[in-house]
Amino acid sequence: MEILFKILSKFMLLSADLKDDLAAKILIKKGMKGDILISQDRICDQLFFIKKGFLRGFHYHNGKEITSWFGFENDFATSTYSFVSRKSGFENIEVIENSILYVITYNDLNDIYKKHPEFNYVGRLLTEKYYVDLMERTLCLQFQTAKQSYEQLVATHPHILKRASLGHISTYLGISQETLSRIRAKR
Repeated sequence: MEILFKILSKFMLLSADLKDDLAAKILIKKGMKGDILISQDRICDQLFFIKKGFLRGFHYHNGKEITSWFGFENDFATSTYSFVSRKSGFENIEVIENSILYVITYNDLNDIYKKHPEFNYVGRLLTEKYYVDLMERTLCLQFQTAKQSYEQLVATHPHILKRASLGHISTYLGISQETLSRIRAKR
């Protein structure tokens, strides 16, 4: 759990009491390739920290899977809309590579926030990071060409290209697999 504490300590100094309380609430979960951790139409009750592995969030549109996000080592992952709103979600979370995850439930996280109000600061900063990432992704999808979107992915997240399938990457970029193949062939 030290890696998680190290990541969280980038936001604020964690007291020994806070670390103990977090350690008591966090469970370790192994995800096998192909597992669905969270299913759409259910309320998401878990926040994951990826110690090892690779996850993706996706939803269905007209019967096709559309990748919303990828999560790798040292990332947090959840169905954000459902986790925060406490409403049924539209997102599935799939294990792409065998993974080791730290998991905390919504209620346990809120117990931590109540007992350690200073930890709300970390929650706020992580939420702000998520929001900025979401806005950058939205602007990319709305205003960039397919080639520009791919080039930005290459520049900012080259590890995705090494670990995700072309099908998942193409739906993440909002383009067909054929268009992705043409763009890659011209590089």
